[in-house]
Amino acid sequence: VPYQPSSPRQVANALALLRGRAGKTVDLGSGDGRLVVEAYKQGLRPALGYELNPWLLCLANYRAWRAGYHGKVSFLKKDLWKVDLSDCNNVIVFLAPSVKPPLATKLLAELPDGARVVSGRFPFPSWTPSSTLGQGLEQVWAYDMKEVRQAAQSSAQG
Repeated sequence: VPYQPSSPRQVANALALLRGRAGKTVDLGSGDGRLVVEAYKQGLRPALGYELNPWLLCLANYRAWRAGYHGKVSFLKKDLWKVDLSDCNNVIVFLAPSVKPPLATKLLAELPDGARVVSGRFPFPSWTPSSTLGQGLEQVWAYDMKEVRQAAQSSAQG
């Protein structure tokens, strides 16, 4: 997936949809770390990012250090397909549309009912969002896993 940094408005919109939530927050494909650093700044803890690109990991760690959060946020070089997300309450995903269908399957299988997924740039095609914020390139979608599962079960039965 090509790296495209999130705009300040995209970051603000994504984190607005997580406001007031608690628990582990992860950014899948965290790029330069801006979403993870801002999540931590807004009280979402622990906050960590998964990223494969070593240059982006360096940039993310530098960004955390500059913000005074070195050692408080984590950026891990791990394949998002191989990480266990079962203890995550908040998941941020700014990834290409082609990744969304297989990722939806993984998230359904692993995330707890109380988890919320926030997607930037592109929605999950088969899920109905609990809420959205912004328009055009700034739009983000929030999905509450309990609702997503209920909808999936209803459509499977119908």
